[in-house]
Amino acid sequence: MRTVGVEEELLLVDATGGAPRAVSGAALRFEAARTRTEPAPDDSSPGGTLGPELQQQQIETDTTPCTDLADLARQLRMWRTRADDAARSAGARAVALATSPLPVAPQTTVKPRYQRMAEHFGLTTVEQLTCGCHVHVGVDSEDEAVAVADRVRIWLPALLAISANSPYWQQVDSGYASFRSQAWTRFPTAGPTEIFGSAEAYRQRVSAMINSGTVLDAGMIYFDVRPSDQYSTVEFRTADVCMRVEDAVLIAALCRAMVDTAVQAWRSGEPAEPASVIMLRLASWRAGRSGTADQLLDPYSWVPKPAGEVLARLVGHCRGALRQAGDEELVDSGIARVLADGTGATRQRMINRQTGDLSAVVHDAIGVTHRQV
Repeated sequence: MRTVGVEEELLLVDATGGAPRAVSGAALRFEAARTRTEPAPDDSSPGGTLGPELQQQQIETDTTPCTDLADLARQLRMWRTRADDAARSAGARAVALATSPLPVAPQTTVKPRYQRMAEHFGLTTVEQLTCGCHVHVGVDSEDEAVAVADRVRIWLPALLAISANSPYWQQVDSGYASFRSQAWTRFPTAGPTEIFGSAEAYRQRVSAMINSGTVLDAGMIYFDVRPSDQYSTVEFRTADVCMRVEDAVLIAALCRAMVDTAVQAWRSGEPAEPASVIMLRLASWRAGRSGTADQLLDPYSWVPKPAGEVLARLVGHCRGALRQAGDEELVDSGIARVLADGTGATRQRMINRQTGDLSAVVHDAIGVTHRQV
């Protein structure tokens, strides 16, 4: 069975008022001191760490590769707790929000690469305080990874819709369920891609992008899905960080099933769907605008359909892989839950309607992040 691992970017917020706080350095020093007192980890597999991110008001966690989704859920909860413990040491909390509901002046992490990004991309970097959920699924080769990326790209807007968790930006309701998806695509490499066809074609395209001087390095290839430049995985990068661990696990299960389905199609000689980047951008915009609360673009007809129909089509597309992995019931119940209860964006807006207080939105999200409500 393929492995799956998840990276989560978490917001660091004031424990009392809920506004973002630039305390990642202090939190990571606490984590480093704690780590020195623990038994040495097994370094045979990647993941299982806390680390810095672009801005000092956020922190990143990552799980080790898992085959069992119950283990993945356990690790996600454990790393959220660990990040929160580190944040508490600096008077803050770690919360799974993809943007801050409250006003913030992001402070870029003092790291040469991030400072170069701030110089090179200006306000796009300086204002970029967003938190995503990145899913890594194991593959056998770079050719397999590119074949997967070519075949899953039409379904990525559906993952964005499920994960939408960023309706607020600088104390304003953006009108989007995922405003992170709007802010993030200001980077020139972010978003959907054309069909590459082979690993060699992919490498040539990445090399040309770097040689253009627009992209600083291979780590800035911010495609919605890409072969990892560090691991033997394909990396899905489209989702907001999910407020609920259960939704993050749902996204991971769908990603693994999509990979299995795509690999089977590739090995059978089935071509990738020839969707244009233009239509993929429209589908992503629609998903970011309303999440699962309204219509999504059907990835075959490119006309609006109820979100439930499009999500059912995604599940149907990879049902065989879900069944083989033993994930069918988890995904069916997860999709039903999201459609009934809404996304993280739905909950944020509900709390704001009830309280008229964006600080309350943040504190409620802290409770959901750590299963306290």
